[in-house]
Amino acid sequence: MPNSTPTDFPIYLDRFLNTYLPNTRNCSSHTFQSYCDTFSQLLEFMRDKEHINAEMIHLSDFDHQLIERFLTYIEEERGCSAATRNVRLSAIHSFFRYLQYDHPEFLKQWSAILGIPFKKVPHKVMNFLTVEGMTLLLSLPDQKTEVGRRDLALLSLMYATGCRVQEVCDLTPSCLRFSAPSTIAITGKGNKTRIVPLREDVEPILRTYMQDHKLFEPGANLYPLFPNKQHNKLTRQAIGKILDKYVSFARIMRPELIPDTFSCHCIRHSLAIHLLQAGVSLIYIRDILGHVSIKTTEIYARVLSKQKLEALA
Repeated sequence: MPNSTPTDFPIYLDRFLNTYLPNTRNCSSHTFQSYCDTFSQLLEFMRDKEHINAEMIHLSDFDHQLIERFLTYIEEERGCSAATRNVRLSAIHSFFRYLQYDHPEFLKQWSAILGIPFKKVPHKVMNFLTVEGMTLLLSLPDQKTEVGRRDLALLSLMYATGCRVQEVCDLTPSCLRFSAPSTIAITGKGNKTRIVPLREDVEPILRTYMQDHKLFEPGANLYPLFPNKQHNKLTRQAIGKILDKYVSFARIMRPELIPDTFSCHCIRHSLAIHLLQAGVSLIYIRDILGHVSIKTTEIYARVLSKQKLEALA
């Protein structure tokens, strides 16, 4: 292989992570962290399995055989799933796609790496609640307590807007606009912001909650909309635990309404299915959910079609 300087890989990795991803790709902090995790594991693999320390790695060291050994390593020794393997491979593909124009002398190597295929991952069953099931879930938070009012505001907002759980974590009072028509600004993947209308029945729930927590005060605009006891924003894990509590209660009361597995993302699925059942256009649903392509939204139409076929059978 052609010789390259001992520091070329660290230089290009630094540019990729700290310049290209945030400035050119405008990736979110969570995507950035995922890429960092990928290259941390790759550096560990290079050190422990290939016996090359990070500061001595050359760009010319990389070929498709090495990357395939790395992918086998994270599956067999680190216990990663095929889905996680695909996430790691996606980050590696992005890096070597970035390198193609700076180092055409290695184009054959980069092309071989970019040709490594993703593994097929079995499609997960899409779990969602019926309208009756969602009504039951939202009836459970105790409105006589401050925590109950917080939980109702949280779950109602997730259902009304189809927010991803991280999008809910990142909300601040400044995202809400209560003057008619009431809307909420949600920043999602790729730091793209979408404006979603607020349903009339959700607005008073949010107002009550925000008054409880003094979130209408001028200085509170950029506070987390849903803070924890330390006044930091709730984590995804914390919101998951809140949902799990009410799902458990609902399952005891009406087990036939609650699927065996129900996560925060399933609330998003539930909204999409309910909108489709109500005759709402896929285009409108795509815009509410913040999908880049209508093809992603079409999965809900396929789920409904499958249900209809099963009912006819």
